[in-house]
Parts: sequence; C-alpha cells; structure tokens
Amino acid sequence: QRQMCIRDSVKGVDEAKGELVEIVEYLRSPAKFTRLGGKLPKGLLLVGPPGTGKTMLARAVAGEAGVPFFYTSGSEFEEMFVGVGAARIRNLFNQARKCRPCIIFIDEIDALCGARGEGGESEASRRIKTEILVQMQGVGASDSGRVLVLAATNTPYQLDQAVRRRFDKRIYIPLPDEAARAHMFKVHLGETPHDLTHAV
Repeated sequence: QRQMCIRDSVKGVDEAKGELVEIVEYLRSPAKFTRLGGKLPKGLLLVGPPGTGKTMLARAVAGEAGVPFFYTSGSEFEEMFVGVGAARIRNLFNQARKCRPCIIFIDEIDALCGARGEGGESEASRRIKTEILVQMQGVGASDSGRVLVLAATNTPYQLDQAVRRRFDKRIYIPLPDEAARAHMFKVHLGETPHDLTHAV
C-alpha cells in the first residue's frame, strides 16, 4: 500500500499543510532547527470542524517523515476503570520512546482532557489528564522533542488549560474549499465518467 504523504495526498488546506510540512522537516532533521537556536516542539493541536481530515493530516505527516505513527482516541477511554486509562497512556508513551522519532496522535483529546465542569471530574479522568501532562512534559525534557504529540479536537475551548499549554502550536484545519472538493470527487470517481460543474 502506498504511503500517504502530505505534499501530494492532501489538498485544499494549503496554510495548514505549509505549517505541517515544517514538522516533517523537523522530524527528518531536527539538528537544522537546534543548530540555529530553534525550539523543538512538544506538541501541536489540530483544530477544526468534524470531517475536515485532521487524522488524515496527522497520518500524512508521519508517512512523509517516514516515522512510526501511534494512534489513540479519547473516546476509547470513556469507560476505563480508575488507573487503567492512565496506565494505557503511560504504556503508549513508553512504546513511542522505543521507536523515536515518531508521532503520537490523540484524536478527540477533549474527551480525555476536558475542562473541569460544575460537577467536578471522576478520579479516572483526573488520573488520565495528569498522566498526559506528565508524559508530555517528559517528552520535552528527555526525548529532545523526537516524540512529537499531535492531537485533534473540534472544541478547543473545552480543553483543560494546563493541557492546552502543553501544545506549542495550534493549527486550524478548515472545511475544504471548492477546488479541494472537486479534487476529492475526482480521486474517488477515478475513471468513471462524471461532470463536476454543479457538484461542488
């Protein structure tokens, strides 16, 4: 199967793509950045409406950089017993450190690290959030940034403030424009005869 690459697999989000191409270069040659006094990122937050391709973008960054991609989703932890979710987060980061440089992608991070509501938060949620904060701090301190955390959310304002501060940059992923929608139709229609004049 052909590896997904951000330069030729992603269309219609040129500004976001430009920023993520820089991350590809960083993963390939971090010395270029540190030699000039640049700061290696710990994490990037991908923000945008549902269905805009945030997960695809993260996979494309890993594909073009040629690094392992570790995926997890906030919804997978919703029914975790106390301590189990935190242990899974810890194991995920431990596995990633063995494969660095690599990308950890946390989809729906707001489900894991939401801001505390009026009713407080469960002990399981608190432990998961604390573990993510600890692990991301460790990535910056001991891994020289070679474990990069990407996370996606539709609702950044619902994220815990301490978690938001762990992400060095926020990248907005908009809905596809007309040219991007036409491109997607053409890719999926292939050789099938079609007329996209009024379809996008």
